[in-house]
Parts: sequence; structure tokens; C-alpha cells
Amino acid sequence: MTDAAAAITTSGLSKRFGSRTVVDGMDLHVPRGSVFGFLGPNGSGKTTTIRMLLGLVSASAGEIRLFEQLMPASGATVLPRVGALVEGPAFAPYLSGTANLLRRDSADRYAPSATRRARVAAALDRVGLTHAAGRNVRAYSLGMKQRLGIAGALLTDRDLLILDEPTNGLDPQGTREVRSLVRSLADEGRTVFVSSHLLAEIEQICTHAAIMRTGRLVAQGSLDELRGATGPRVRVETPDARAAATILTGLGIAPATATAANSGSGTTTESGSVLDAPLPVPAPAAEDIVAALVAGGVRVRGFGVHGSTLEERFVELTGEGFDVEQ
Repeated sequence: MTDAAAAITTSGLSKRFGSRTVVDGMDLHVPRGSVFGFLGPNGSGKTTTIRMLLGLVSASAGEIRLFEQLMPASGATVLPRVGALVEGPAFAPYLSGTANLLRRDSADRYAPSATRRARVAAALDRVGLTHAAGRNVRAYSLGMKQRLGIAGALLTDRDLLILDEPTNGLDPQGTREVRSLVRSLADEGRTVFVSSHLLAEIEQICTHAAIMRTGRLVAQGSLDELRGATGPRVRVETPDARAAATILTGLGIAPATATAANSGSGTTTESGSVLDAPLPVPAPAAEDIVAALVAGGVRVRGFGVHGSTLEERFVELTGEGFDVEQ
């Protein structure tokens, strides 16, 4: 059964290398026109999944469809609609950025030769490399090489772009430029699939996301769905962390975790602590929580009710932080 609203679907997708399972029974759904974040720590199976989607490695089990077409059987007709940057760009170091892209484009039998130079120039301009177009790639920074790789994915019109860690090695300005580029590509109706371990980047550019852990897909959906899956949370800043935790527990808001207000050490300081906890259903009104804290002698320096972040959702699902080597 196919899904006309999906750019990518997988069913039971698995990949094993000997006795080691790298991707395990993945059912992925990427809506057309979305900016889809593929999240997970290094080693969680993201790049292997991308390589299977593109037919670069064969799946051990399961099914892949791109634009409703079965892969890799339909690769000859589907892949010309797909641009990709996987595991960092690779270029001839002693050729210029322009020469590298001309060579890449000439290897594409579907790319029209009559417009080759114009398309290469346009792709370089779009990623901000016009000024370095004639410079040998060996003189490029890592960030410039990353942008050149994205330019290579934009040489011809694509319906789907698959970008593996596209902001790797970029400075803050370069990261902002790539972020803006991804948004503009989506605004033109393309589907952009972005693999990353940077939660903040995904939250800023993506409409949907999936979370991987050790080869398994543990959650997917729109960002609002992922953030709201655990409901709202309460945040209290106070120098009286122990008393505040006792009162919150009495209101059914537990466990509350305390971290230092001015550091990431997880210990209290003179400036106070921040307690963060999920609200129960039904939840007491915010003003009633504050009133109970004040009545109990707790000095409240800050209070708020907020939705869950992607990081909180990830930690809840996996019990791990994001900078984890698998």
C-alpha cells in the first residue's frame, strides 16, 4: 500500500552487519513538503538509514518507497528527483569549486549540458560561494566544503533533498545561511530531510522529526506532536529547593528535578535552583501552585508553565543525553 502524501516511507526496514543490527524494524513516514529532522546521537543508525534510502547499501529486511516507488527497483526513475549530501562532501582538492561541480554535473546523464555552467554558477551563488568559485577546493575551510556539497545537491531541480549533518563544521554565520537555505527550499515545495544530532537546529528549521536510538525509531511526528507528547511542565526558580519540591509533590507534581540557576552543575547555589517537573492531568492552576509555594514559605524568584522541548522528549524516551557515542 502506498501513501501519496509521503515523500519517504519505510516498513520494517532493517540492516545487519554480521551479528550486529544497525537499523531495526524502522517504519518511517516523511510527509511531502515537510522539513523533516532525523535525530539521534552519533552511531544511532541515521547515516546507514540514509544510505539505504539512496540505494547505496542494501537493506537486510523491509521495504523502502520514495514518492510511492519501490526502492531500489525504481532507482533509475526516482533518484534523479533526489539530491543528497551524505557523510560529508568529497571533491578533487586541486580543482576549483566550479570545476568540481562541472565534473559532478557532467556525470549525471539526466543533467542538460547546455545549461551546465549557468546552473553551476547559480548553485554556487545560492550557497554563498561565488567569491571562492575559482579557488582550489584544497584551500576551502570545512564549512566551505560543506556548502559546496549542498551546492552539488542543487545542480538540478530536485523534489527531495537529503542532507546528512549539513551544518557540520560551519561557523554561526554559515549555520544561519544554511538554515535560511533549507527554509527557502521547503518554501519552493521541496521536501527536505535533514539528519542531525543538534536539537536546537532541528527545532529552528523543521516541521516534523523522528528520533532514533541504537537503531530503533522511538518517536516521530510533527514538532508540536513531539513536544506535546508529554504535556506541559512547570518551572520554579527558588533558593528554597527542598521546601519547594515537598510542596510540589503534595500537589501531585513530582518528581521535580533541581539544577543550579546559574550553572549546569546540577547543584544548588546562593542564587537559587530551578525545579522542573511535568504537570499532572488534571493540573492545578498556575496561580494556585504559586500561592501554595508562597504559603509554604518558599521564595519564588521565577515561575512558568511551558511545553516540553525536543531534548526533554528525547531524554524521556531514551534516558540519555544527546552527546552519546553508541
